Amino acid sequence: MQYVSKVRVFLLWFFSLAIALVSYRFLALGLEAAFPSMLGHIAGRRLVFVLHISASPIALALGLLQFLPRLRGRYPALHRWTGRIYALAVLIGGVSGLVMALGAFDRPVAAFGFGALAIFWLGATGQAVRLAMAGRTTEHRRWMVRSYALTLAAVTLRLELPFFFIFGGMGYAQASSYVAWLSWVPNVLIAELYLRRRVK
Repeated sequence: MQYVSKVRVFLLWFFSLAIALVSYRFLALGLEAAFPSMLGHIAGRRLVFVLHISASPIALALGLLQFLPRLRGRYPALHRWTGRIYALAVLIGGVSGLVMALGAFDRPVAAFGFGALAIFWLGATGQAVRLAMAGRTTEHRRWMVRSYALTLAAVTLRLELPFFFIFGGMGYAQASSYVAWLSWVPNVLIAELYLRRRVK
């Protein structure tokens, strides 16, 4: 079991950091070449799109640090500052994601799914911040689990998309109606099961 746990942690760190880094490929390639399937968002909301793809990877990478017990214990100030940057990145990524979702009129199912993700992401992170400021550490950590489960939608989405491309013969526009929900709902359910087990 300990080996399995270590493998899970390794995969979590690997995929989270890899996707966070790959997300910045637009700096070298340009937006259109880096995100050919997102041309509609780029053309209509370029600034919002750039804010989303710039801030969200920061949340994905820094969120990992928030769960390191040694960092919390030995460097509490660093833990607080990385937490503040994480929360700011979620704020920017969440608001920009919501704006993009509201603009996807041609795909209402996807728009509703991604919009709900953005709202829950902002809400869970805001609750985590509120509890941290109130000194309610245990509850703060529980809400951070929920927040990061939603942050991990960036990972699950990219792991799911190839299945729709290869086995479903879909393009991104079609697949987005599915991954808009499948990228985060299972994450939330797993997080809740984890939190319930921790209570027991």
